[in-house]
Amino acid sequence: MGSRLPPMPKISEIVKMYKLSATKKLSQNFLLDMNVCHKFVKCISVTKGMYICEVGPGPGGITRALLESDALKVHVIEKDSRFIPPLEILRAASGGRLEVHLGDAKHFDIGGTFPLDYSRPWLRNIPNMNIVGNLPFNVSLGLLLQWLEQISNRSGPWRHGRVPMTLTFQHEVAERLLAEKNSEHRCRLSIMCQHLCKVRYRYHIPGKVFVPPPKVHAAVVNLEPLKIPLINQSFPVVQKVTAAIFHYRQKHIRRGAKDLFPSAMTGLVDELFRLSDVDPTHRSFTLTMEEWSRLCDTYANFCNEYPRLLDYNYRDPNSRLLMEETVPVSLNVSDVK
Repeated sequence: MGSRLPPMPKISEIVKMYKLSATKKLSQNFLLDMNVCHKFVKCISVTKGMYICEVGPGPGGITRALLESDALKVHVIEKDSRFIPPLEILRAASGGRLEVHLGDAKHFDIGGTFPLDYSRPWLRNIPNMNIVGNLPFNVSLGLLLQWLEQISNRSGPWRHGRVPMTLTFQHEVAERLLAEKNSEHRCRLSIMCQHLCKVRYRYHIPGKVFVPPPKVHAAVVNLEPLKIPLINQSFPVVQKVTAAIFHYRQKHIRRGAKDLFPSAMTGLVDELFRLSDVDPTHRSFTLTMEEWSRLCDTYANFCNEYPRLLDYNYRDPNSRLLMEETVPVSLNVSDVK
């Protein structure tokens, strides 16, 4: 390890000292075994001078391991105020290397914790920064989708460049993130993640090492933003196309594609597959990333032709009515560019 902290109580002792317990409604599960925490930090490949932002540190097991690495500065964002006192103990012992923030990661400006002079152009080297976290399972997907949208927009932390992430997920979610074509785990999340990031599975964490032990296992995953996305379309377009087509997983993809268009524009369903050169009788999990890219490109062209189409939601009666008022009852698909 690159640095040493002064002698301190064990994390388990700090938990007892402050009478801390996991809150079920926040889906909290702590990593108190420092061997596991150090193994997690090894997955980050911490380099000298690195800035790290940890989300959801809890009592500070991973935080302590980070401070014993070569990281120059560690920022932690904790939503639960009960953990601020033990984190402040770590901050006082860190020699100025730890900053503690009380806040919700969904609304916190993580990018503001990284210095501007560490930023790198998107197509150059990865900046010496990392976002890490043992995320509660009930918020991990929502946070990941928020961060993927920011990667797509190069906003938030990704205004500094291709900042990588090292995160824990429920093992089943990790399988979805990594699932390739024809896998039983292939889903919308697979496409949303893989078209923006290089995803690497690092290691399995048995549920028994957490306190309290969850009924499921976990996995550590690295996500490194790609220089060029595999689908060159906006996040809302990719999200909408994949959600619609994966909704009917065992049916032909034509069935899901029908939900992308109001009844007055059903002629565009066949056009979607003709122009994208994708077989409408395939199933969603059998499509290659290239086929997803062509579907998204074609749908984006339709949205450019009919600006309200991207906001259309087949589940919303008002949305359907609005589209029917602005689109001819019988759409002449030959007019579509």
